[in-house]
Amino acid sequence: MGSISTSQVESFGSSRFINRELSWLDFALRVLDLAEDKSVPLLERAKFLAILSDGLDEFFQVRVAGLKDQLAAGVRSLSPDGLSVREQLQAVRGKVLLIAERINQIYNENLLPALSDAGIMLLNWDDLPFEDREYLVGVFENTVFPVLTPLAVDPSHPFPYISNLSLNLLVRVTDPVSEVSRYARVKVPAILPRFVALPDGVRFVPLEQLISANVRQLFPEMAIGAQHVFRVSRNADLTLEEEEADDLLAFVEMELRRRRFGRAVRLEFQGVPDPDVVALLVKELRLHPDDVYILDTPLDLSGLWSVYKIMRADLHDLDWVPVTPLSFGDAESGSVDVFATLREGDVLVHHPYESFSATVERFIEQAANDPAVLAIKQTLYRTSGDSRIVASLIQAAESGKQVAVLVEVKARFDEQANIGWARALEEAGVHVVYGLAGLKTHLKAVLVVRSEDDGSTLRYCHLGTGNYNSKTAKSYEDIGLLTCNPDFGADLSEVFNLLTGFSKRLEYRKLILAPGLLRTRILQFISEQVRLGDAGRIIIKVNGLIDPEVIDALYSASNAGVKVELLVRSICCLRPGVPGLSENIRVKSIVGRFLEHSRIFIFGDPNSNSAKVLVGSADLMQRNLDRRIEALFPIEDPHLRKRVVEIVSLDLDDDSSSWELSENGEWAKPSGPGLLRAQDKFQELAIERATPIRRHVRRLWFKMGVGK
Repeated sequence: MGSISTSQVESFGSSRFINRELSWLDFALRVLDLAEDKSVPLLERAKFLAILSDGLDEFFQVRVAGLKDQLAAGVRSLSPDGLSVREQLQAVRGKVLLIAERINQIYNENLLPALSDAGIMLLNWDDLPFEDREYLVGVFENTVFPVLTPLAVDPSHPFPYISNLSLNLLVRVTDPVSEVSRYARVKVPAILPRFVALPDGVRFVPLEQLISANVRQLFPEMAIGAQHVFRVSRNADLTLEEEEADDLLAFVEMELRRRRFGRAVRLEFQGVPDPDVVALLVKELRLHPDDVYILDTPLDLSGLWSVYKIMRADLHDLDWVPVTPLSFGDAESGSVDVFATLREGDVLVHHPYESFSATVERFIEQAANDPAVLAIKQTLYRTSGDSRIVASLIQAAESGKQVAVLVEVKARFDEQANIGWARALEEAGVHVVYGLAGLKTHLKAVLVVRSEDDGSTLRYCHLGTGNYNSKTAKSYEDIGLLTCNPDFGADLSEVFNLLTGFSKRLEYRKLILAPGLLRTRILQFISEQVRLGDAGRIIIKVNGLIDPEVIDALYSASNAGVKVELLVRSICCLRPGVPGLSENIRVKSIVGRFLEHSRIFIFGDPNSNSAKVLVGSADLMQRNLDRRIEALFPIEDPHLRKRVVEIVSLDLDDDSSSWELSENGEWAKPSGPGLLRAQDKFQELAIERATPIRRHVRRLWFKMGVGK
């Protein structure tokens, strides 16, 4: 760490860190706050409950599962904040119970009454009039019943396997002749809508209640007893030892099949279950009683996505249509030549305020169609199901261009989709690679090699903070740089050679790569600010701040008088505002309509030309710095640097969608009326920058040599 002293920092011991699992659950509470916020349109509040449900599922499948694996393996090491594995599991359970209680309150006392007042009703079967029940019985008989498969549990039928995240009914069935009672499990089909709509399209009944009300049809001539709705979460994190695999693609497919049979980590019940039923399932699933969670809402509230889709403009956010930046054309002039635009100067795009489709997708599309383009190289971490980008890459390969794509088949929960894309690309003649052994490739990059009219060869690049996914680009906040700067082109050429061949290169002209030098460079940049003392300044925007070494370096910077401002969307293990440790550190988190996803690093006075302004794909987490291919890249054009500084400045000034972290590890909203919502301001700026008059001014700039 060079000149950064650690003695004073280390004297605070483990108390200087916040537990990463508990920090994520605090982020979940910030999301939950939006589900309760009456200033948020009603169906958007339902959406946030659905998002939270998905997030908690992943948390249990990965993070809790990981802790349980450590416990089973007898791991005795403590987390950076000083907790044993068992203590972490106990703390997680306590916080999850608080979250569950708040979900119950929001859903039953806030969301349901508000939906009802708006004419949208989530009803119980028992509350339905005869004609609605008659209609739903028809739905059951024609659509639901044919796909149900009851599985008996008796001496001749062992306890059935309960698949991950499946919704189930456990039904007590009694033979009226022998009076022998057994249990049967009925799986609620995931292929059917979670909430069944009545003919008016605004009233819904949970699918499991429809099955429960008609379950006698599955067990004719039998007496039906108590029924219990339950759900199981399993370990879904792939344990990849791909260094030992001859065929990574086949290995990942095998691991995906194994994921279905991962160890159970959570058991959820709706309502108050029979203790004997709880004991039965805990025993059969090899769980601990602390793994049981009892909820007073329908299980798996991600089903609220179907309610969110109701077409009621008055209950949704105002539609936001991303604008096309001036450099890429407008409604009056039509589209422009992307390559000609980039030869005039670099272009920065800020999604979702500026269109991903009209910029990044169009860049790749034009490259695929341009006879002068010789080669296209790209990384794909996550992409959408109807990807225009993949279609363009296939078209380029079929037209004879050299196309190489790194498809990261280890991208969690997107493995199967990426395997499908990889095979489609290979069938079209694309050279597909799957990354480096032991590392995930998280770098977001495109390289286009083009033969110019003067006989030279020029390389055009896109580098970004977000995935090449047109769907998430409409809701994820990200930054991308489009450039034909020769240094970037040369760097990306060598990076792709690293990814597809063999290379030990660490130093690049512009790019800073992990796991090679990224951690070292970040610590070096922090150290440079330490030497400036009170004149030092650090601004960092990331999704997660977990890495202990980087956190300690930031503490040392604070002790040297450096002003440190951090924007951390989700997990933050740094404790700000602690006397003698972090008085000069401020931590904010923005949680709003769009998911904050960009990573920005500014070292030095942001208004000075000497400040380092970097953007990239890496969060400050051990996995990103040590176990992934990541990249930071500098923003050097003065106008684009100002835009990046503007982004973090507005985020730091946000007092409507932001939270601030205190020294005791608690998040709080700013007091006061809330005068600035950064995401709204970015929409205004995007519209302003897309007006024709700004286009005219830009053209004059280039004629005068300004901004080149």
